Amino acid sequence: MRIGWTAAAAAVVLAAGCAGGDDGGGDGGSSSGEGYYLSLGDSLAVGVQPGEDGRPRETSEGYTDILYRTLREEDPGLRHERMGCGGEDTTTFVEGGLPDCEERYESGSQLEEAEAFLAEHEGGVDLVTLTIGANNFTDCVRGVNSPDGRAPSSEDVDIGSACVDEGLDRLEEEVPVIAERLRTAAGPDTQIIGMTYYNPFLAFLLLDGDPAHQAAASAEEAEEVFPEREARSGLAEEAVEVLTEVNGILTDAYKAEGIDVADVDAAFESTNGEVPEGSDTGMPANLQNICDHTWMCDGDRGPDIHPNEEGARKIAGVFAEQVN
Repeated sequence: MRIGWTAAAAAVVLAAGCAGGDDGGGDGGSSSGEGYYLSLGDSLAVGVQPGEDGRPRETSEGYTDILYRTLREEDPGLRHERMGCGGEDTTTFVEGGLPDCEERYESGSQLEEAEAFLAEHEGGVDLVTLTIGANNFTDCVRGVNSPDGRAPSSEDVDIGSACVDEGLDRLEEEVPVIAERLRTAAGPDTQIIGMTYYNPFLAFLLLDGDPAHQAAASAEEAEEVFPEREARSGLAEEAVEVLTEVNGILTDAYKAEGIDVADVDAAFESTNGEVPEGSDTGMPANLQNICDHTWMCDGDRGPDIHPNEEGARKIAGVFAEQVN
């Protein structure tokens, strides 16, 4: 692989994430470059974040953009083929049919477009990253405006078990297909990295109050700020259980095809319910990570499930640690 990279250099992501320059779209890099970075997936792959009006929009500050800028530090000729689309689930990724995405892919679906690109640039793609699967479940969280990623401060939010079961069935059936087809198209020498997901719905713990206030609360205020914490913990725990199963399916399917795994779930400490010593908020580590790295605790633009710029840099760093 032409990208010279080590795990120790992953800290460069922080600087690269703040830098200006190429927006990471299309060919992006130098015309004299020899290699490509192909990014695939859902809204996380195209940097979706809420604007000032709270509406989600693509940005050039997604984790793939930050990762690309970082990799160009080592390989200035690297080019980025940015092929993701917000809203893709495993079914539409394979078959197409999502109205907002279908027009992007001449080959019919994102997977078919990726296969065509890999065939056209055989031997010239250094890295493929993939983020797919979460949208199998976005409609399962009732009370959340799924297309916008926004969650209300409401007691009407719950998780539909039949919807979750159907999403898991599709995940188990389709992710191995996606992994196998990508590996076949890319060949054995191209590194592919898939991703596990963080759990934005830990913020269910905050639905009974003002998220912005809660995120800024001091440890002394914790008891007052979280009066309904116990009542909401059932939903949060259920979300943890679902996500654990989702990430297990993704990890098994990827590893079966020699695809590396960026364990974003672990980086976000999704199962760590302990309050860190010296915490200023009284929040457990997993919830603090969601408030710090997504828009779920933002009272102006959120709540929104997508990573903020700091979260995108964190995710990019997890991927960077896996790049050969």
